[in-house]
Amino acid sequence: MSWIPSWTPSRAENGRRPSSTCPRRPEGVDPVEGRVGEGLPGRAERGLTLRQAYLWGREHLAASGIQECGLEAEVLLRHALGLDRAQLYARWHSPLPAEAWQRYTDLLERRAARRPLAYVVGEREFFGLRLVVDERVLIPRPETERLVEVVLELTRDVPEPVYVDVGTGSGAVAVALAVQRPEATVYATDLSSAALAVAEENARRHRVHHRLHLVEGDALVPLLRLGVRAHAVASNPPYVPPSARAELPPEVLAEPELAVFAPGPRGVELHERIADQARTVLLPGGWIAFEVAAKWEQAASVAALLSALGYGEPQVVRDWSGLERAVVARWP
Repeated sequence: MSWIPSWTPSRAENGRRPSSTCPRRPEGVDPVEGRVGEGLPGRAERGLTLRQAYLWGREHLAASGIQECGLEAEVLLRHALGLDRAQLYARWHSPLPAEAWQRYTDLLERRAARRPLAYVVGEREFFGLRLVVDERVLIPRPETERLVEVVLELTRDVPEPVYVDVGTGSGAVAVALAVQRPEATVYATDLSSAALAVAEENARRHRVHHRLHLVEGDALVPLLRLGVRAHAVASNPPYVPPSARAELPPEVLAEPELAVFAPGPRGVELHERIADQARTVLLPGGWIAFEVAAKWEQAASVAALLSALGYGEPQVVRDWSGLERAVVARWP
């Protein structure tokens, strides 16, 4: 039975620009004037334009190994100025205020030190929503939007759905579900009270706090005590095997360890625990949906454990790049 749409959203449909790498210039060539020079910062007081600041920022990030240096330099410049993209380019050749230059260079230094971009600017876009993020939470990824899409599709005919998001972190999945389904009730759990504080801020920012119930505790345990029953349980649990630590970039290692690394060598230990507990929470015919890592080929393992626990119709869902991104199944 195929109840997931066969299409996979393109990059354009998700509103994301394709990534690009940054060209390296010859050593000693000034990125602004195209010749050997003394370096841009020393000329900041002599009428630097927004374009010149962008070019220098791009080179500075490229020298620090940031692959999407052009896109990120633009994001940081816009953040320093408080402008959207259209406003930035409308003022592209205007002088950069001195105070904005200081903010911009501070932001660049933090990013060049390999602090994640989302932590530097304090926000991340997810499912069209601007979410607060900081070191207390995992940074929401575009790929996780597929998890939200799937849950919405599976419950589109449920008039007043009850959703559960396990390990909510910033609240990205829970808030997106609540925004997309104004008649829904959403429960979100997390072991970290610090993470729940961020989720609360995002729920209030998007005015869904009256329908989004944040509960501290391990997986579904607190909801079992409350007797919650749901039409769908979604989770993006930690799935990176501890043995893969050396493969991760510095930005990922800067995120909360408990939100990144699985508690066991397979990477799917939490998937199994949550699926076991969800059998009591899900209403008959309810759905469970997990994000998985394509890199470690976890989809087949999660589908198998769901079948072993009595779930029916397990199906692997691919993301916009064609990678195995989620596994869903139905409780009888």
